[in-house]
Amino acid sequence: MERADQDLAFMLRYENVAWYENGQVRILDRRIYPTRVEFVVCKNHIEVTKAITDMVTQSAGPYTAAAMGMALAAYECRDKNEAEQKRYLLQAAETIAHARPTTVDRMNAIVKGCYRAAETALAAGENVSDAIVRYTIETNNARYNKIGIIAKYLVDMFPHNGKILTQCFGETIVGQMLKEARKRGNELRIFCAETRPYFQGARLTASVAKDMGFDVTVITDNMPAFVMQNEKIDVFTSAADVICQDGYITNKIGTFQIAIVAKYMGIPYFVTGSPDYGHPDVSTVKIEMRDPEFVLQAMGVRTAMAGVKGYYPSFDITPPSLISGVVTDCGIFSPYDLKRYYQSGNSGEFEIVV
Repeated sequence: MERADQDLAFMLRYENVAWYENGQVRILDRRIYPTRVEFVVCKNHIEVTKAITDMVTQSAGPYTAAAMGMALAAYECRDKNEAEQKRYLLQAAETIAHARPTTVDRMNAIVKGCYRAAETALAAGENVSDAIVRYTIETNNARYNKIGIIAKYLVDMFPHNGKILTQCFGETIVGQMLKEARKRGNELRIFCAETRPYFQGARLTASVAKDMGFDVTVITDNMPAFVMQNEKIDVFTSAADVICQDGYITNKIGTFQIAIVAKYMGIPYFVTGSPDYGHPDVSTVKIEMRDPEFVLQAMGVRTAMAGVKGYYPSFDITPPSLISGVVTDCGIFSPYDLKRYYQSGNSGEFEIVV
């Protein structure tokens, strides 16, 4: 089977995101990559869920991990009768989908698709785990290809040899954006906000850009305004964990303030991804609050005195007034016009039928 992860960076290849094989799932530990290349091995779907909750994998990584977790759940219940296997898989789907509260809608789309693949395999007397892995590869191919289309529209917005500021780690769109720029001979310079407290921009986005041969510079989270002004940034872009149909987007904490500065500086901000069908408006978004202790350290080294408090919302919400456009697989939409995406009969990034 031809795969859409060809020519992308190491950490964007399916096996290096999350992979089921021989009764276990291995997940690249992005908390320590690229300093060390290690995989967390999960022996059951509860361990996969915990790995997602603990941010072993981040950005779009949890969606592949969730699907592989469903393959593992199928292995766990392989000796049960068909009705019992279905019940077990439905319960596993519910557990995995709720690993992190802000992305439940997208996770539900992933695990429900895996369950449908399992039903088909059970009816045909096939190995259910293998069927779910095949389904995951097919849906990953479809999603990567959709994001490849998004990348074409996004790179249209970049000036030749432009300077691009990113936030956090947009996963597949980062690789596809750079792959498309390379095809066009557009030697972009990438500036990555480090994205504390897990440093996804510094460790993940920068690693992908470096792997793919682009000039990349890491800046700390309090430098975007200075860098925009003095380095003459052309475009600010990010993916999003939720794109509400009323134009509000939820992304890694810090996105909102960078968008404010970009608006002030007259720099366009393009969000990538399809609007979420299950989020008609911003009131449906639940912001995940994580352990505040992570704010009081940097990569395991404590930076604050004992007794000092931390505060750690994972995401913030950027209003449509700060967004120049939402770049989808069907073109660039005004954030005020996102309902038209589904009214036109399009399917979202995660509602994939193969």
